[in-house]
Amino acid sequence: MAERFSSLQDEHIRFIGEQHLFFVGTAGSEGFINVSPKGMDTFRVTSPSEVVWLNLTGSGNESAAHVAENGRMTIMFCSFGKQPLIMRLYGQASVIHSRDADWPALLDLFPANVGARQIFRLSLELVQTSCGYAVPRYDLREERQTLSKWAAQKGADGIEQYWHDKNAVTLDGKATGIFEDVD
Repeated sequence: MAERFSSLQDEHIRFIGEQHLFFVGTAGSEGFINVSPKGMDTFRVTSPSEVVWLNLTGSGNESAAHVAENGRMTIMFCSFGKQPLIMRLYGQASVIHSRDADWPALLDLFPANVGARQIFRLSLELVQTSCGYAVPRYDLREERQTLSKWAAQKGADGIEQYWHDKNAVTLDGKATGIFEDVD
């Protein structure tokens, strides 16, 4: 049932474009493994072998520290519609911050959001699809606006303070690089 590909095919790119939710998995060499659901309009296919996603300010910042440590990332999409499918994108990621040269061009790929924290670039090593027969069917009711409203209320200064308070280190105490490069 599972199929492997070295890069995204046209049908994969169409499938990604239809999804409203994806999951990101990262892990350091030790400590907690992180799996985060992501939504909103925060994912782009930049080529058959590369994707980027906009990371919005949230309660934790585990992926940034994990990627700085070892670069490993898996992104998973699940079809919740009539046609079942699971797609996993495996590869090596890098973190782009607002201080980096690539930030402006990549940020322009996404709708403006004051909560924009980082952009992750994933160079694909493997694309795997599988059946998804056990994934339940759901209908999208609406996109949540809660995070965007929260970030807008905080404003740029409030977001930066939140990063200092909540996003500078992981649950394991690892630096996330939000304010400085991580070696």
